Amino acid sequence: MEATLFYILALVTLVGTGFAITARQAVRAIVYLVNSFFALALIFYLLGAPLVAAFEVIIYAGAIMVLFLFVIMMLDLGHPERMKSPRLVDWIPALVLVLVTAASVGVLAAQHHAQPLAAFHGISVRQFSQTLFQRYGVAVELVSLQLLFALVGAIYLGRRR
Repeated sequence: MEATLFYILALVTLVGTGFAITARQAVRAIVYLVNSFFALALIFYLLGAPLVAAFEVIIYAGAIMVLFLFVIMMLDLGHPERMKSPRLVDWIPALVLVLVTAASVGVLAAQHHAQPLAAFHGISVRQFSQTLFQRYGVAVELVSLQLLFALVGAIYLGRRR
């Protein structure tokens, strides 16, 4: 059952990402990409990495998507008042992907057997954070600077002249 769920979620991730790349409107692309991130988080959970799954939801589906929305709002890429309202047919792909992802969450929740925390022998959050910031501290700082430069560039491009 887990292998079938894995392949379904992998398909949802690929299809959602494909729709995100080919979407003509930026907000629709973000909706598809968020759905792909949630499906990817479920894949990580299936593979036995719940911490990475939580990071996927918190960092990518949360923070990065909000950053993308702010950039879209600052660049003023579209004028929603001039666009026609979406039809039901326009919502069908997103709804199908969301329903498949939600059904996968339901199947995982139904199959989940509660295990005591003492039985978990993985790496702790403290060990993970120490490794991340001691060994890879420079890389983390470079990525944060890259995001800062991207934000400054978006503000520069979006300002009125």
